[in-house]
Amino acid sequence: MEPVIDQACAAALYSDGDAGLDAGASLLAADPAADAELFRRGEEFVRRAWERGWQPADVVRTVRRELDETAAGIAAGLIGAETARYERLPPRWRAQLDALPGTPPRNRPDRFSYASAVLGLYRLLLRLPVIEPVGPPPGGAGPALRRAPAPDEPRMLTRIRALLAKAEATGFPEEAEALTTKAQELMARHSIDEALLAARTHSEEAPGACRIGVDAPYETAKAILLDAVATANRCRAVWNGDLGFSTVVGFEPDLDAVELLYTSLLVQGTVAMTKAEAGQRAGGRKRTKAFRQSFLMAYAQRLGSRLAADAARVTAEAEAESGVGRGGGAAEGAAAPGLLPVLAARDLAVTATAERMFPRTTTTRVRGATDLDGWTHGTEAADRARVAGRDPQLRAGRQKR
Repeated sequence: MEPVIDQACAAALYSDGDAGLDAGASLLAADPAADAELFRRGEEFVRRAWERGWQPADVVRTVRRELDETAAGIAAGLIGAETARYERLPPRWRAQLDALPGTPPRNRPDRFSYASAVLGLYRLLLRLPVIEPVGPPPGGAGPALRRAPAPDEPRMLTRIRALLAKAEATGFPEEAEALTTKAQELMARHSIDEALLAARTHSEEAPGACRIGVDAPYETAKAILLDAVATANRCRAVWNGDLGFSTVVGFEPDLDAVELLYTSLLVQGTVAMTKAEAGQRAGGRKRTKAFRQSFLMAYAQRLGSRLAADAARVTAEAEAESGVGRGGGAAEGAAAPGLLPVLAARDLAVTATAERMFPRTTTTRVRGATDLDGWTHGTEAADRARVAGRDPQLRAGRQKR
């Protein structure tokens, strides 16, 4: 006779609708001896996700989006158990594992409900598509995309995180602006130092990639904001709206900068939007959805423009400083590399990597803003959240007002 676990999986995982899930869950609920094998198969399904290019944060984000928090917790438990078998994990995985949600107790609130949730999760995991990998799978022999961090890198990132946390927490717009600007300037200086060091030492470090969630609602505006932050930090962002994330391609210090700054600016923008919306409601207006959409579109557009303008200034200042250094002469007669050629070479490397990873991208026309008050408040919020960027070139095709 076919084992219960095979009967349950056949009924639930390879058919659509709730009837199959209910049938499979009923079989599992009546047979506690199948629990261990059920969990083992979940680890196998998670392992298949790694082979398809997924990472822990991607899986949990998709489970939350398509199912619910209970399923996300079950997935987290499977991920933790599956990854515990590896002595060495790919770059960025440890931080993702540390951020996993808690795992709910098994067989609660009852065996049937838990089995139904587990089988629904397994059905989703089996149907995850193949996506572009942004690093080797765990236990694989693929090339690492990230070298060992410089001795000062953890301290630098800690300082940047502290500045952005203060910017998010303060109730004074001018203070938030100053703190965020300082954080971006630290990122820019650190990235420029890394670029010059790599040029002097003839480093063979190549661009890497990471994925950043772009969640509903108003995901188009959020994707535009992320694109602006990525471009200002010498990266390229490719948005996958169907799967709810953008893949950001760039050198590692710049990827860290994009992730930190985008997260902070989104928090600042959401807080500003909530305050502005409260003022609109107090005035008797209730255009909530249109107001929020227009606010975030304006916020993203305005920040993109300001990042581009500030980028030109920061790059020019750094080039002037490096020019003064070269004018003083280099030791042993070796000329120090010029900043602009070094940055141009890195830009070309990032573009080539992005085009190799995504040879068939498309440009989508996005819907414009429809609420003038939302647009005005969003623009003002972006001005208050002004930051100093690096790259004077912004990719064409962003939504214009």
